[in-house]
Amino acid sequence: MRNRRKKVLPGILLFFLTFLTVFLGVQFLTKTGLFKEPGKVIFDESISSSEAELLDDIFNENDVKLDSDVTISSASSFNLANLNDNDYLIDIKVPVTDYYSLETDISASSPEELLSGNHDFDVSFEMIDINELSFDKKLLSINNDYFLDDFNKGAVFRVLSFESDKFNEEIKPLVDEGFSRVFPNKDNTLSMAQTGVTALSRGMYTKLNEVENASYFSEGLKTYLSSFDLTHTSNEASFSDYATSNNICSDPRFLNTLLDIGLDIVELTGNHNLDCGDDDAINTIDIYNSNKIKVVGGGKNADEAAKPLVLNEKGNNITFLAYNLSTGGATDDDTPGANRYDEENAVFQISTAKERGDFVIVDIQYYECSAYVSSEEDTTCDYADSAAGDQVGFFRHLIDLGADLVVGTSAHQPQTFELYGNGAIYYGLGNLFFDQAWWPGTSRSLILEHYFYNGKLLQTRIKPTVYDTNLQTSLMDEDLRDWFLARLINERP
Repeated sequence: MRNRRKKVLPGILLFFLTFLTVFLGVQFLTKTGLFKEPGKVIFDESISSSEAELLDDIFNENDVKLDSDVTISSASSFNLANLNDNDYLIDIKVPVTDYYSLETDISASSPEELLSGNHDFDVSFEMIDINELSFDKKLLSINNDYFLDDFNKGAVFRVLSFESDKFNEEIKPLVDEGFSRVFPNKDNTLSMAQTGVTALSRGMYTKLNEVENASYFSEGLKTYLSSFDLTHTSNEASFSDYATSNNICSDPRFLNTLLDIGLDIVELTGNHNLDCGDDDAINTIDIYNSNKIKVVGGGKNADEAAKPLVLNEKGNNITFLAYNLSTGGATDDDTPGANRYDEENAVFQISTAKERGDFVIVDIQYYECSAYVSSEEDTTCDYADSAAGDQVGFFRHLIDLGADLVVGTSAHQPQTFELYGNGAIYYGLGNLFFDQAWWPGTSRSLILEHYFYNGKLLQTRIKPTVYDTNLQTSLMDEDLRDWFLARLINERP
């Protein structure tokens, strides 16, 4: 028995050693098991030095051991519409030019043409990181695509692509943590259209009875204006059953004109909202409330009229203040009317909002600039002037108090605009919906397209409008727009 064991044990040992040798030999030859080499990080030639440095930090920071190789490439494009699961957006660059420039677009055949710096464009511009964009630089479109319209075009997008057999298991957790940059998009960028004076009355009442459809007046703008997250107008005509072609009272059917444009905020600083009497002014506010239209700058009594409109939308905190300075229609008691400007109250409201960290918009119903003298072009009101008072000094004073944006909403003719201090001023927006087609100045307005991101104003794009004797407002065509904006820019203080 003992001799048999002596013969069996060496055989077992020999078999084990043979098996181990073969097993390890196969692993060695196939580079598996104990001899498996860790996965390699391979940079495609498209990876820039800065991208390579960023990727080195991600893969080397924690001494990462990969099971499979990963090949990383990068590319720039004008379109971000179709990212794959293994694609990561790491940079967005946009073209900007001088705030007062009339240029709007750059035509380019490739992203490299814009980024190289060795180009010969007619437009003077620079490419900046999207997070450097601010209201004091004018954003240009690329090949007629404006980045803030849909966030997938109008910029140079830099994307990294990762190819690995174990992307989900190994690469995705690392890259998700390493590339935590957040860019402006539809979910976090608030768009607001701020428009001028609206008074759906008098001649428009006559036209309404002719066409029998209040949507007639908004036909040229409803798709455009309703596309914004928030749309504002300064309406100075209350709804009333007593509306005629001779008063500034608005037939209740005109509510559809406002609903068509997706109205969200109505400013009541105007001097005609009481023309139809207190009851109609109060009922009009009830109509706005029932249609979920926010009110600012006016109310059923003085206390209500003085309340700021605080907006908390898409991560942006905005305080909207609106005052009637001197054109009448303000309330000081329990009767309805506009919010009368008071210096002490304005200082308090602006400073309180700034202490909260809000972006502050101040609208002012100021003295009107009157140039209603001729059917010919009259440039009197292009400059920030008025029938009385120092309009430039007063609007700049509001910026000095801490306002970020000051807008004049009493002007029936568009006025100039400027950067001032830490903010921007638009002295007068003109008439959005109105009936005075016989004076060229009163048939025009400026729509301000505001874009807010992460609590700051990224951009304000100006879109002029015009109407004629048909009383249908539309956006100006390109040639008329450039001529008119150049005229206003030339008159800035």
